[in-house]
Amino acid sequence: MLIEPEYEAPDSAFAVRRLQRLAEQCVRSVPACCGAVATLGDEEEGEQGERRTTATHPDLAVLVGVQLDSGDGPIRVALDSGEPVVAGDLLHDERWPAYRAAALGAGVRSSVTLPFHRAGVLVTLNLYGFRPGSLANAARGPAAVLGEEATAGLVRDRRYRAALTEVGQLESALRSRPVIDQAGGIVMHVLGCGVEEAYAVLRRVSQLTNRKLSDVAAQVVRTRGRGLEKELARLAPPHAAARSPNGEAP
Repeated sequence: MLIEPEYEAPDSAFAVRRLQRLAEQCVRSVPACCGAVATLGDEEEGEQGERRTTATHPDLAVLVGVQLDSGDGPIRVALDSGEPVVAGDLLHDERWPAYRAAALGAGVRSSVTLPFHRAGVLVTLNLYGFRPGSLANAARGPAAVLGEEATAGLVRDRRYRAALTEVGQLESALRSRPVIDQAGGIVMHVLGCGVEEAYAVLRRVSQLTNRKLSDVAAQVVRTRGRGLEKELARLAPPHAAARSPNGEAP
């Protein structure tokens, strides 16, 4: 029986819900935190890849958008360095002008960005405070533990889905194999060729017509090869097409 996946890859709605839960847990676990944003990216997609973002408040999500649009800010620095980035007082921190202006406009005076990187999954956890210096120790507190657990969970989600996909592919291959073998026998009879040559012909038809091998094989079986003699002969290897129907060279 084919097992249907319960959810998609880490950039799916399931993963976003996990990120949302992470952000909410951090607000409850860090007393000085007035809000949090979690982002998710994929190492294979690089800087151009889309980052999923969840926030405990809409105004805080804007702070991530400003950083992604400008290509500068604590998120970029944290991902590049692999280390937490602390902005103790944004009123006097001039490192990222666009981010600083947006943060102060939202009433944020301090922030901490924690990066998490595991098995190609890139997560950032961004904590915000109303008071300067209020998040100085947040990078070593419960937020770090929660971020590690959430990232590990996203990796498990990805591996589980990959396993389900592989199982589905194997089951599909097992179901289609008898039809492919039967079609191969028909091609062998029509062209008078060997087993490997018959399968080569089926694969070539699949490639040229941009159809699945199993679909090509099903058509051959359904028609018993009738009307396909010329097409199959055209696609067959030269030494196979030159043989007589009984498999012997003329």
